[in-house]
Amino acid sequence: MSAPQPFQRVNRESTAELITRQLREGIMYGSLGPGTQLSEAALAEQFGVSRGPLREAMQRLVQEGLVRAEPHRGLFVKELDDAGIRDLYVARIAIEAAAGRLMIARNDPEALAPLWESHQQMQAAADSGDLAALSDADLAFHTALVAGSGSPRLQRMHQTLMVETRMCLTALQGTYQDPEDQVQEHHRIAEAIAAADADELVEAVESHMREALDRLVHQDGATAKTPA
Repeated sequence: MSAPQPFQRVNRESTAELITRQLREGIMYGSLGPGTQLSEAALAEQFGVSRGPLREAMQRLVQEGLVRAEPHRGLFVKELDDAGIRDLYVARIAIEAAAGRLMIARNDPEALAPLWESHQQMQAAADSGDLAALSDADLAFHTALVAGSGSPRLQRMHQTLMVETRMCLTALQGTYQDPEDQVQEHHRIAEAIAAADADELVEAVESHMREALDRLVHQDGATAKTPA
């Protein structure tokens, strides 16, 4: 049997990976709004690259479900319709409730620290009226919640939902009449975990997700669009 060939050294991050990350962030934070057509020529010029790595980057985004390809038309940023948003929040309830129960079972005070830190950041952002910072801290809270579970699989599943979640958080900016309501919803979740009350945790997570859906999906069925 021949000896295995040694692996070749690779760069830390390829050009395609750098482009993918920047486009993904543009989608997350709304600079590339839902429905935006991605012009290969224009983007290649903006990034100062050939079309090869750009095509690779956009194909990755198609595989991630953030960009859709339309035959004879091109590539477009995905739009979240009512069904997609509802499905996203169903998945988040399942993952985050399970993560919270695992945090309770672990009974690790250190796992709670990032949760309270994110909550404090939410409070500071709400007090200052900084809605963008409030959304960032909101996302950090839920990321810390799942990380605190200690489950790598839950974290991987949750990570795949975070870009779409960030799109929703952008659309949610300003929909709370009082940002303090948003802060209090998260305080309830953290308190339930700190009190080791699994039933209250599940109810707090489900209630928070229902509130978000009520704001994202209007009663007339029209979806709140992420601003470009």
